[in-house]
This record gives sequence, C-alpha cells and structure tokens, in this order.
Amino acid sequence: MTATEEPLPFAGLKVFDATQGVSGPHGTMLLAQHGADVVKIEPPEGDWGRYIGRVYDDEFCAHAVAFNRGKRSIAIDFKNGAGLAVARKLAREADIVVENFRPSVMAKFGLDYDTLKIQRPDLIYCAVSGYGQDGPYAKKGVSDTIMQAFSGFMSINEDPSGVPRRLGMIAIDVVTGLYVFQAVAAALLGRYRYGRGKFIDCSMMQSIAAFQAAKIMEHHLEGGGSKTLVSPVGEMPTRDGWINVSGVKQEHYEALCRALEREDLIDDPRFPTNAERVARNDEILAIVHAEFRKKTTAEWVEILTREGVMHAPVADYGDYLADPHVRSVESIVMAEHPGVGAVPQVNIPGVAPIVPGTFLAESPRLGQHGHEILAEAGYGEDAIAELIESGAVGAPR
Repeated sequence: MTATEEPLPFAGLKVFDATQGVSGPHGTMLLAQHGADVVKIEPPEGDWGRYIGRVYDDEFCAHAVAFNRGKRSIAIDFKNGAGLAVARKLAREADIVVENFRPSVMAKFGLDYDTLKIQRPDLIYCAVSGYGQDGPYAKKGVSDTIMQAFSGFMSINEDPSGVPRRLGMIAIDVVTGLYVFQAVAAALLGRYRYGRGKFIDCSMMQSIAAFQAAKIMEHHLEGGGSKTLVSPVGEMPTRDGWINVSGVKQEHYEALCRALEREDLIDDPRFPTNAERVARNDEILAIVHAEFRKKTTAEWVEILTREGVMHAPVADYGDYLADPHVRSVESIVMAEHPGVGAVPQVNIPGVAPIVPGTFLAESPRLGQHGHEILAEAGYGEDAIAELIESGAVGAPR
C-alpha cells in the first residue's frame, strides 16, 4: 500500500463464498473489492457461472470475469468426506458465509447457519435463493428468465404489440447481488456495534420486488397495468435511427415543442398538462414521431442540446465504449485478463479504480489458490498432497 492509498474497509475479513452463477458471486465480488478475503468454494467441475455463453480458455466467460474479480478459488468435493471436512473448517474460520444452494442443502453438509453459529455466534450468514428459505416455492428451481416472468418485470417491458419481453441480460441476478452486498455490509456494522451475528435470507424474488417497489405500489393504487407517467417521452424514430427524449416538468415539454418547431402544441387545448398528454399519449406521440422522422439523429442531438431537452441517441455497448465522456471519466478500463485477453472492465461506484494486472482486477482460475488456502488453514504439505490425490480438493488446471 502506498502513502496515498486508503486502507480497504473490509480488509482482514474472511468470506466463505459457496455461491455459483451470478447473484451470489456478484455480491461476494463487491465484498472482495472492498478488501475482504473471499475464498470461492467451487465444485470439482467448477462454478456453472463460468460457462454462461462463450467460454475462453476452457473456464472463463464474460460473467465469470466480471463477477469474480479479487477472489481466491479452491475446488472442493463436498461428497468426499475429507473434502467436506476441509469445507467445514474453512466455514468455521470465516467471518461471513454466503451460499446459494437450495434451502436445506447446506444443513445436509453441516454448513448451515444453525450449525456454524454454535462455534461462531458472531457469524454473518447470507443464504441466496430463488424464492426464499420458506414457503410453498422455496425448493423450486428458478433462473433469471423465470423470475423476470414471475415478478411482473416482463409485464412492464412490452413490445408495441403488447407482447411481454424478457430483458436481454441477467438483470435480476445482478440486482440480487447488490442486495446481498448491502445486507452483508449492514450486518457487519451491526456486528461491530453490538457483537452479534446475523442470518440473512436474500432471495431473487424479494430483491426484484424491492427494486420494483414503486411500480408494484402504483399497480395497486391505479388498478393494474403498466402506466405511462410522462408524455411525450421515450424512444423517437429519426431518419437514420433512434433517439431517447425525457422530461418531467411542463417547461421540458415546452422546450421539446420549440425544438420540434411546433410551438403550436404548447397551447393546443388537447395537451395542456402532463395528465392530459398521458391520457392522449398515442395521439401526441403520433405527432411527435412524425416530426422526429424528418431529421437525422445527429441533427436532433444538436437541436435538442441547444433547446436544453434531455436526450441521448439509442446506443449499443460499442457506442458506449467509444463515447468521449465515458473515456474522459474512465468509466471503463481496458485490462488484460489471463486466458481471455484485453477486456473492458467497469469501474464500480465507491470502489477504487481498477488497476490492470493486480489481484482485484482478475478472476481466479478454478482451484487456483487451493494449495495456499489449505496451507493457511493449517494443513501440511503431506496432508495437502493427500487431499489432492484423493480428489477431495481439486488441483488447479
């Protein structure tokens, strides 16, 4: 650490990370970026989250790189008695346990909260799941796609013909990871203040419900359906693409009318207030869309900027990476990752910027740190060799 670097707030904390996929790994990655020693416990075949989409060098996909930075990996076979003994020892010595097995599975291994808290009453234990630890659906399998449907999330993302659409990313898993991190961080503060551990039930269902709290409330208060809040806003078709326009206040609407050279719409008796415009949303959008089709996206950017209308061309990720503002504020860092090559890595708000080539910038190979983790846990060289030879602990690839 240099004189200008700040100590990381979770330095010295040990995390037993028995999660796979995205939701749990995202939350524990954030713990690692804040300084925690996160030991990623993987099955011998590896976390299935390593193999989402295209796989590089046999064990990395984009999701695995993005959500496992700064961790150490050890491969343990829980079905092997010696391997399970290693897992139990590591869990007992951890400050935090995070797992996303189906409810009751960890109890079969003696790795549940009720068992571990006997020796570690100040343990913070976060169980990540699809539907929660209790209730009729507790043991049902679930994926991000299924939860997008179950939670109502797809109902507010309809196409123009009214067909509900899945968002094209693993959104609910990522959101759940954020709730994992905030819940564990709050529990840590509680432990330091009151000396108590905590069990955290963090489900995908409850996480995306919390994320949609206002929309769920709105649905109840306004009799269902996805409501238009402001009009005219949203994606506008230009001569050569799309541009998104936003504005909440009456002054924003009037600025848009000036930009469109349709000042007549300001005093049009059909659209005097936002409430009236929302009620006649299809009608005003037809007028506005017709105007936007007359010019290119670049022309509209210049006009809307001049009139002070909030807007952005509808971009793809390549556009974002190339954007001069994104580059200026170093939102993205290009970093070489072993086995993958140069990849764009996103700096996380509140976390120190990524430094390419450092431990926190890279995700581990399967079982990469098994030997050193075992040595730190008190296993001698002969014992380590025996664990690897028996298959209880996997050798690094």
